[in-house]
Amino acid sequence: MNEKFELKGKSILITGGTGSLGKALTSHILSKHPEARKLIIYSRDEQKQFQMAQEFPKEKYPQIRYFIGDIRDKNRLTRAFQDVDYVIHAAAMKHVHIAEYNPSECIKTNVGGAENVVEASLQTKVQRVVALSTDKACAPINLYGATKLTSDKLFIAANNIKGKNPIRFSVVRYGNVMGSNGSVIPFFINKKKEENKLPITDPNMTRFNISLQGGVDMVMHALEYAWGGELFVPKIPSYKIMDVANAIGPDCEKPLVGIRPGEKVHEEMITPSDSFYTYDLGKYYTILPATHMWNLEEYLKTFNAKKAPQGFSYNSGDNDEWETVESLRNLIKEHVDPDFVI
Repeated sequence: MNEKFELKGKSILITGGTGSLGKALTSHILSKHPEARKLIIYSRDEQKQFQMAQEFPKEKYPQIRYFIGDIRDKNRLTRAFQDVDYVIHAAAMKHVHIAEYNPSECIKTNVGGAENVVEASLQTKVQRVVALSTDKACAPINLYGATKLTSDKLFIAANNIKGKNPIRFSVVRYGNVMGSNGSVIPFFINKKKEENKLPITDPNMTRFNISLQGGVDMVMHALEYAWGGELFVPKIPSYKIMDVANAIGPDCEKPLVGIRPGEKVHEEMITPSDSFYTYDLGKYYTILPATHMWNLEEYLKTFNAKKAPQGFSYNSGDNDEWETVESLRNLIKEHVDPDFVI
């Protein structure tokens, strides 16, 4: 099923390419796959594109292109997708509380934008699409999660309407990316510097944790190995919010401020209802589509996939693997702030 995968001579486009993961993917592709023909950074923020172009200038990286565009604009997407082989869809409205306050804007970007990416891909010669999801799309209780679940469904179902088009759509779902824009660790580091105070929403709160490189590796895995319709979930550790606070500011004041609208105490990535379609691939789990265009037995044999037990779930609160205060400090120094000191 899987023909030889390579980036040599290929054109790759990243929507939301100026975000944390987009920049990490850019760095990875330019360093590990310099033979790629073109790498297009597609986003609507001209200031972030200007700043990114200082870090990745065209003079040094002749294959890079910067396209201003909004995923809400299907015509612009279709134009940008011309002569593109692979699309990585990372653009989204991501802040839970902002989505709760501006629901229609979140829906236009996360749902309408996803639909536009699917349609533009089908109308051009894009070969593979990997869409980024979130743990908040699993059993969602907030609008952001609900829109991303809808987006996941759109990309997975796109494999059913492609006809003879050989394109493959897949989804990757993971938890908090360590050190990404707006995430808790840089937020706490800044709060420590400014106020010596770390606001705690709920002392029992837990989250999954993945590094930027872990997110990049997962996207590249899906790009190479997806047969179409899979939703990949990584096996990653959890952390307790109090351990993060104690790792960063053990002597800081830690006032309880309460859970924000739409937040969960524990995040999920696989529910018991998903277990009927969930398989263990070793490094990752995959939730397979109920309807697929390929042979299931061949797929399971190819990847040595093991069926998850009925009722299996994957939750940050009852995870088997945990970060400690000490491991978090080491990870912060490695992935977030090399100058970090307690």
